[in-house]
Amino acid sequence: MPAVVLSAVILFSCDDPEAEREYKTYSNPVNIDYTYSNVQTHLGMSYRSGADPAVVPFRDQYYMFVTRSQGYWMSDDLRSWEFIRPQNWFFPASNAPGAWPVNDSLLIALASPDGWQNVITTDDPQTGTWQGVPSLLTELAPVHDPALFVDDDGRVYAYGGSSNVHPIWGAELDPEHYYLPETDKLELLRLHPEKHGWERFGEDHMGGEHEPFIEGPWMTKYDNTYYLEYAAPGTEFNVYGDGVYTSENPLGPFTYEEYSPFSYKPGGFITGAGHGSTVQDPWGNYWRYTTMVKGIVNPFERRIGKFPSGFDEDGQLYANTAYGDYPHYLPSDEERGREDWFTGWMLLSYEKPVEASSRHEDYVPEHVVDEDIKTYWVAESAAEGEWITIDLEELSRVKALQINYTDYESNIYGKPDTLYHQYLIESSADGENWDVLVDKTDHSADVPNDYVELPEPEQARYIRFTNVHVPTPNLAISGLRVFGKGPGDPPSTVENFRAERGYDRRQAYLSWSAVEEAQGYHLYFGIDPEKLYNSVMVYKDTTFHSRALNINPEYYFRIEAFNKNGISERSDVFRAR
Repeated sequence: MPAVVLSAVILFSCDDPEAEREYKTYSNPVNIDYTYSNVQTHLGMSYRSGADPAVVPFRDQYYMFVTRSQGYWMSDDLRSWEFIRPQNWFFPASNAPGAWPVNDSLLIALASPDGWQNVITTDDPQTGTWQGVPSLLTELAPVHDPALFVDDDGRVYAYGGSSNVHPIWGAELDPEHYYLPETDKLELLRLHPEKHGWERFGEDHMGGEHEPFIEGPWMTKYDNTYYLEYAAPGTEFNVYGDGVYTSENPLGPFTYEEYSPFSYKPGGFITGAGHGSTVQDPWGNYWRYTTMVKGIVNPFERRIGKFPSGFDEDGQLYANTAYGDYPHYLPSDEERGREDWFTGWMLLSYEKPVEASSRHEDYVPEHVVDEDIKTYWVAESAAEGEWITIDLEELSRVKALQINYTDYESNIYGKPDTLYHQYLIESSADGENWDVLVDKTDHSADVPNDYVELPEPEQARYIRFTNVHVPTPNLAISGLRVFGKGPGDPPSTVENFRAERGYDRRQAYLSWSAVEEAQGYHLYFGIDPEKLYNSVMVYKDTTFHSRALNINPEYYFRIEAFNKNGISERSDVFRAR
């Protein structure tokens, strides 16, 4: 992996908005300048979207290719991203572009919205001077959701598939002859929802008899084993996740890993953790970049997620999505080898009282604190001075904030240079005397999911956001989230936890007793009692019906309660019978 100098500098200051400081944490969804869709302009659908991230290292940099983005992003260290407008980019509206470095000399990519593909190459991705190979990959077409992989011996492979009928396939390409196929398409894997509950179609896997989609292959090689990752059952659902097959050969035969899905996030503020890429940072830590669903204006309105990932001592692949939209530490030399990336900063704003300068129709202020990215507050105007205030109800230690804008009746398409957000956030102990927390009144960046870590924790009861400028016709916010620690105690350990398999072994019914002062609960599960890597966040409820199990293995569960003050001790491990 490249040796990269730490250089993620972000503009932020309580006093000087142009002062420089380094972020140490982040929160999902990843805050990049997402591109507005150009696909359904005739329907008046204006929305940002980013999905299917392919993140690859090349010459001491990282490049992230994202569906229909009219370019791509560059990073020194997976901490912050800069958008690249390439001089010539063959696929301005490409679906799920794949990419891979060829040694340190060339970056190759493959993508097209209609399935007819060229391999394109560059030795200068920062400028974006791409060259197209003369021949189309007609023998492999159509090539939807392509992925590329260059093995240690220099052999090049392509993978693809996005269908509820066809399988994931693979083929070897000839790098010495225009990257034309050396083999036919080889069928590598199909979905088996009758055996793998998490592959079933629909929200919460309740799509009935509808055939699920298999898509988004990605190849990772670890310890001489090939991990072919794939997504199911559909990008628009909260249960969109990734499973994995393994082999000793890049073209198989492959064996299903019963611990699948390895990347899965069906609950929380923003859901979904499918169709992405696995990459190492400069310090050797693995990260999983994924697709998360927003789905307000359009089912394919999406965002990018980033989760700590890796391989355990037995080679099991995992992505840790627990508290996956709360603040986590960013990779750095100081955090090298960290096992737990969650900061422990809790959500202070959940269902707290709110007041606003105005509201439009039924888009009430309470939507900014309900922990649902699909609901939102709309002010009567987008004018400077519109405000919203959250009462945390008691003095709390505030450490970070996240402002998630949304597109309500927007009118923007593509990626104009005129997009930027400006705002002011203040805090107060009594609701009368206010101090500046975040001053971005002179800000010039496009930050649709802005996350701000305070340089020092601040004691506050009231948090007030005041708009200065948004690029959209309306000021609309789906989440004004405040993180830190409350002054009280974490909840007590959950009691009476039970987990039972149904007659359908793809399902489990979980129940527990309510814990006083708990905001919600986090469930952990897996097929080994020592490896409960998968998790589900549940607010308020004391039951959960999982439909994500595989029929063959035994499953083990445990639970913890959480609130604004912290997290309880976890329960004992419980085997579902």
